[in-house]
Parts: sequence; C-alpha cells; structure tokens
Amino acid sequence: MKKVIIIGSGGAGKSTLARQLGGVLHIKVYHLDALYWKPGWKTTEKGEWVETLGKIIAEETWIMDGNFGSTLELRAQAADSIIFLDYSTTRCLFGIIKRRIKYHGKSRPDMTDGCEEKLDWEFIKWVAQYKLKKAPEIIGKLDQYKSLGKEIYHLKNPRETEQFIASLNK
Repeated sequence: MKKVIIIGSGGAGKSTLARQLGGVLHIKVYHLDALYWKPGWKTTEKGEWVETLGKIIAEETWIMDGNFGSTLELRAQAADSIIFLDYSTTRCLFGIIKRRIKYHGKSRPDMTDGCEEKLDWEFIKWVAQYKLKKAPEIIGKLDQYKSLGKEIYHLKNPRETEQFIASLNK
C-alpha cells in the first residue's frame, strides 16, 4: 500500500481512517476537502483542482480521503489500493451530526481554516441517499479496478475497519 484512496459516504470516517492509516504506514495524508475548499466554502477552480491532484499523484506515496466523483477515475487509476467505507445510512447520518456538534463554530482538522462545520439539508439528503444512489455505482467500479490489479478493501462497518487497521499493525 503506497498510493491509497479512501471513499465512502459523508460521516463514515474517511478522514479518521486516513489519519490512522497514515500513522501505521508512515505515508503522507491528503484530505481532499481541505485541498478543494477555500475559506468561506469557496470552491477551487477545476483546472487548479486537477493540477493539485496531479502533483499529489506524481508523488511516490500518498493517502487521499474524499469522494469528489469528477476526479475519482483519475485517482483510482493512480492508486494501488482503494478503500470503500460502505457503512449503513444510520451510521453515516450519526457521523455527520456528531461531527457538526463536535466542531460547532470551528473548522475540523481535515478541513480548510475558514470553513466552519455546517450541516444543511442538501448534505443530509446526499448522505441519506448515498447507499441507494452512489454505493451501487461505486461497487461496480471497484470490480473493474480489481480486474486492473488494484487492491480493494470493501469495509462495511467500523468493526471491519478496526480489524483492517489491526491487521496492518501486525
């Protein structure tokens, strides 16, 4: 595992897993939210975004956490390992609510300063519909990536994720 992407619903714990994995593997972690969002929740221009990702992809090792479907293919092609946190909708909704309470009035560690934690109806709906609308498409892509020689880790609950990290520590 030298080039790893972590994907999954909001609230699944992608950033937490990325930090844990970075510590175990001694690989630099890139939180895509922190790279994409500018202070005040301003977006990065598409050309700049692709250039930023291109520079990271060119590095020898990295861990990237985040979805950003428009660049998933680019990142997946460059990765040797793909981790999909395919947790229950209830678990993910709990995760985003817990995060909103914990970081009320401030930016979380894996986010750009000046992007205070928020929770709006659009994001809640996106998380609530993720298993139904996004996950099946991702699972299909994972099968394709596996046939290309990528290591695929399809983790379905926090216990599986803890076991995965523990197995790497051995």
